[in-house]
Amino acid sequence: MPYLVNHIHLKSNDPKASADWFVKAFNVEIMSDTTRPVGDRFIVTKTEGGLAINISGARTGEKLGPADANPHLGLEHFGFDSDDMDADIKRLVGLGATLKEGPIQNAPNVRIAFIAAPGDVRIELIERK
Repeated sequence: MPYLVNHIHLKSNDPKASADWFVKAFNVEIMSDTTRPVGDRFIVTKTEGGLAINISGARTGEKLGPADANPHLGLEHFGFDSDDMDADIKRLVGLGATLKEGPIQNAPNVRIAFIAAPGDVRIELIERK
């Protein structure tokens, strides 16, 4: 059996606002929105490519550390493909993201950029031409 990425899980102080942002920003679809027995609001979204992005708040009694949209150890970011990097950066900044780095010519036909989504989530944009 191949090892496939099942999902990405984001923690948020406001899971619904975060999910709504991803709907507007990356056309994800909200698949479910529940409160789990552990006390957190748990929203499952799905990208157009089929990857689940789960977004939840703190579980009952759980203390969350700070988010960090800067380079750091551990899971640092995830990436979305872009057909038009400049237009996407402008659109995403208009939706509340912050441009952190780039665009950078990473290879002859590849540009990348990093944004901080609301909630300080680090996201890479990748444009291949």
